[in-house]
Amino acid sequence: MSYQQGSVASTSAKPVKSESGKSQFTEEENFYRNCRAAYLTVFGTSLENITSKDQLCLVLQQAGRNPSRKTLEKYWTQYTKRLNFDDFCEIMKNEKLTGKNELMKAFKKLDLNNDGYIMHEELYKVLTTRGERMTHEEVKMIMDEADVNNDGKLDYNEFCKLFLATVETSQKTAVARFEANAKMKQQHFGSLTAASLQCSSSPSSKSSLGTSQNPETEIMPRKVDSRLSSRPSSARSRRASISSTISMGATATKSLKLMAPKGAKNWQHAWSKGCFFLEEDGEIVSHRYRLELHQTTDVFLTIRPLNLSQTEEKLSPWMNVDTALYVLRNAGGSEALEVVCVTELREKEKFGWKGELQSGVYQLLPFTTGCRLKKRKKSVTREARLIHREDGSLTLSKEFRAALSDIFEVIDLDGNGLLSFEEYNFFELRTSGEKCDREAWAVCRENFDTKKNELTRQGFMDLNLMEANDREGDPRDLWVTLESMGYSKALEMHEACPFVIDIYAEDSKLKLTPVSLEVGGNLLNSTICKSVTNKGEAKVMKDYNHLVIHIYKTETQITSVIENKSETRVIVHVNNEQCKNCVSSRGLSIFAVEVAPRTSTVCQHVMPVNEKLEWIYCCTESVVT
Repeated sequence: MSYQQGSVASTSAKPVKSESGKSQFTEEENFYRNCRAAYLTVFGTSLENITSKDQLCLVLQQAGRNPSRKTLEKYWTQYTKRLNFDDFCEIMKNEKLTGKNELMKAFKKLDLNNDGYIMHEELYKVLTTRGERMTHEEVKMIMDEADVNNDGKLDYNEFCKLFLATVETSQKTAVARFEANAKMKQQHFGSLTAASLQCSSSPSSKSSLGTSQNPETEIMPRKVDSRLSSRPSSARSRRASISSTISMGATATKSLKLMAPKGAKNWQHAWSKGCFFLEEDGEIVSHRYRLELHQTTDVFLTIRPLNLSQTEEKLSPWMNVDTALYVLRNAGGSEALEVVCVTELREKEKFGWKGELQSGVYQLLPFTTGCRLKKRKKSVTREARLIHREDGSLTLSKEFRAALSDIFEVIDLDGNGLLSFEEYNFFELRTSGEKCDREAWAVCRENFDTKKNELTRQGFMDLNLMEANDREGDPRDLWVTLESMGYSKALEMHEACPFVIDIYAEDSKLKLTPVSLEVGGNLLNSTICKSVTNKGEAKVMKDYNHLVIHIYKTETQITSVIENKSETRVIVHVNNEQCKNCVSSRGLSIFAVEVAPRTSTVCQHVMPVNEKLEWIYCCTESVVT
């Protein structure tokens, strides 16, 4: 725990009351006022973004929270670039304020004599060796602040009172400062009413938690009536546009095209598992691979979702998620990568490609459009129980053990029933943002069940049980791990999609190696743009010749790319309202995309909602000026 004096915001704060005793603000308005007050103790304006994990930690501490390292890494992953004020408000809703009962409970566990005091030596030992380890300097600061009698003991009851009183005082001060600034602005800008100032306490822009970090400006918030959404700000106008209408037949009724070559079962074979993970900001993270071919050969490669269900009647919920595999290699000895092929042939949930590949080294980029792998609502009727006590000892619940077993299946990339150092590191990178070093792995092997120097399934279970014991039954860090692996509070994996890659080579030995776990980013965007530009239909926007819309369709999806050949950035307004039986990767019917000078960017991917029915793609792109 840490002692912070700048704490100002609390979701449990009582509504502000007027002299008549009536509440001036609703509970929600008061919550956002306190959030804004906390935010403004760190930033000059709520329009500024949080740009580092340290800033996130600081502003949460100013809001009275005490985030652990795992909590911070839950919201600030290795792919996060920024968070805005709305994101901060969402985090505040999830991370509750620490109360006196929680503080006292934590201290009493260290009070060996049960006399209300903790010796400095014992507190020092615990804070520097267990849980979120503190430095010697940080512990000394707490001792100097709390031990007013200099008797070598901490009166933790008085310390808790001091801590909470400081939080309350700081909160009142910050809110008073916020109100004073608001009143000053109201006096300065006479046209602003008190109501408008009150409304400004709640977020006005859409949170980037759950939206794509692609360079876009949303015209229509998710909950706004679509009849109003087509009217952008009066400061903007649209002067040139392109409309495209494509009628697509029912996908499920078409003949299957993907067929394995004759004798492929006797070819050289390599395979690996992997997973798509949905980030808080809407980006998708996945494993990437290196393929080595010793000789030029015919190749058959496929990718499909991995079914983890134990019953044939009920498939895993992600089995309808679309998957694809882009194969790249260096072009002519240069560092530039060229697209060699992509899996477009289909048989049910499996996508594949077959053809000849030259000897050499290839990069394999798994891809999903995001049309069917989307953020789910956080509200659940119940929260699954992870741990319970039996005869005084902590044990993992049956539900939690089942979830851990599925996680083991996902991270066991080579499917040998064991976790290698490299496989476990992908798991650590995903759940904590950091890799495990060789020394820590050696300690892990010494303390948990291993075979051939790799961690067994039981060893993985025991490792998680140890974490529960380290936290003395507190499941919060376990939930951070589960949520990073795509699980909801009901222990259902909805925000991840495990997959399997199979590669067959007729006349060559081959080696398939997972090399990284990262977001698609610029490489995947440029790869898709090149593929669509080469194979798709191009439409030049009338009276705006330097703007080209490229559209490429397959039986299962339509992808559009915007190419800006000019020397200035362009904002393109996109309207999908006339589409029928369609879902867009953007998750919106109306949005805008910003395209930098002399670049191309993926506009959207569109797929049918119901593949058994006809679907109509009808989209209008307009230049916003």
